[in-house]
Amino acid sequence: MKRWALAAVGLFALGAAAPADAADLPLYGKAPVVAPVLAFDWTGVYAGINGGGGLAHSCWSITAAGGVAIDPPVGEGCHNASGGTVGAQLGYRWQKGHWVLGAEAEGNWADFKGNNVSLIVPPINNRTKIDSFGLFTGQLGYTVNGLLFYGKTGAAVAHAKYDEFIPGVGVVSNNLTQTRWGYSAGFGVEYAFAENWSVGGEYDHLFLGHHGGDLASPSLLPPVRTEKFGQDVDIGLIRVSYRWGGPVVAKY
Repeated sequence: MKRWALAAVGLFALGAAAPADAADLPLYGKAPVVAPVLAFDWTGVYAGINGGGGLAHSCWSITAAGGVAIDPPVGEGCHNASGGTVGAQLGYRWQKGHWVLGAEAEGNWADFKGNNVSLIVPPINNRTKIDSFGLFTGQLGYTVNGLLFYGKTGAAVAHAKYDEFIPGVGVVSNNLTQTRWGYSAGFGVEYAFAENWSVGGEYDHLFLGHHGGDLASPSLLPPVRTEKFGQDVDIGLIRVSYRWGGPVVAKY
């Protein structure tokens, strides 16, 4: 009888201890929690700074001399006006799926300058300088998380100066200054390295066409020569931007 009583007490103690031990055992069969994948959303207003270099290819042709028209124009040769540039950009982007649409305004100071000896009136040198430019463009891009590839096109404007000089003597004509309008096309890649920050590289080509103007001697009238200037500009930039807008989105 005592043996049966001891056995019953032992079974009771074992049953009481079993639930407590079971609570400490890991649960099997439940799927592990999957960490979300963060996808960058490019939607929002952004602003930033940029810097780089450019090269303006400029060709001069004489269309009149001393008020007498020259037809066809006589070419004086071409030169590259190169140098550095810094500026700022402001824009807005909207993302739908992997596609990104945008609009942007960009304004830059520049120091693109160069010259060549005139093929018609040596030793006079024809000199070109671009001291600023602006772009007003639309964008279409494709993004994979924080990496954005885009193309852009729109209007371009540049402030250009032209003059003539003789090495060792100095300037022999008045400066001619023009604000030239044209159009631009380019492409770039941008990487979001933080929630609101991105860095990228961009190439732009400015088509400024042909424009005419008078180059006058400081002491002689009428204008000594009327010139036609043909000009295109290639620009490479590194850009850093800060964005206000849509947050980083968690996707499972």
